[in-house]
Amino acid sequence: MHLPVALAILLGVVQGITEFLPISSDGHLALAQLLFGGEADLATTVVLHLGTFAATLLVLRKRVAAAVREGVRGLLQPSLMRETPGGRDAFVVILASIPTALVALTLKKPVEEWSSSPTIVGVCLLLSAVAVGSTHVAPRGQELVPSPLGAVLVGFAQGAAVLPGLSRSAMTIASLLWLGVRADRAFELSFLMSLPAVFGAIVLEGRHGFDSAGGGGALLLGTLVSFGVGILALLALRRVLVGGKLAYFTVYLVPLAVATVAWGYARP
Repeated sequence: MHLPVALAILLGVVQGITEFLPISSDGHLALAQLLFGGEADLATTVVLHLGTFAATLLVLRKRVAAAVREGVRGLLQPSLMRETPGGRDAFVVILASIPTALVALTLKKPVEEWSSSPTIVGVCLLLSAVAVGSTHVAPRGQELVPSPLGAVLVGFAQGAAVLPGLSRSAMTIASLLWLGVRADRAFELSFLMSLPAVFGAIVLEGRHGFDSAGGGGALLLGTLVSFGVGILALLALRRVLVGGKLAYFTVYLVPLAVATVAWGYARP
């Protein structure tokens, strides 16, 4: 499909903001489709995700490099998974990725139908608000990583975020904070955990999406915008989280959730 430049820029901005801030990119996409009709072009969605994926890699480049390096070495020398920071990060990501994949694949089919229900989207947005709101009273932990069981629980929370309106970053960050993980480490681990899931989705969906890609120049521009805006959103989120102000996002999420649920009940 032909993608206008102005629309490509707008999509890039929306992708960069909602992919990282705890307000649910899938929820906003579902609302946009319900309000304006039609469906997002698959190629456009995949390529825009490449921009935010690259933004995550750049912002967390040191942590990613250490996790990959020590994780690979840990396959031959398992003790490194406990003794090195990168190894511990890799171990947490591996443990979390297993339940994430299981839950996401199980819910994939029903989610396609639920995305067209404002009531379900609104309820999930409200759950996102509960998650971020709960961080206001979460304990100020000092742990650098969660326990193995904790990592699995966070993985389930991440998998559940396939539901439209349930923010992945809200669910994982809130879970990590409640498990006693330090705020700055909760930020890092949340987005380290996201990389395998996002990469897998790009590979799986990209096989079908790129065949229909059109408007390459505009699509590239949108991707660059999502990359740049994504970097800014990540840095802003880290500052908000470390400052203990993540709960402020409820000011946006609660009215949006209530209005969406009300719309769902009002629809014929």
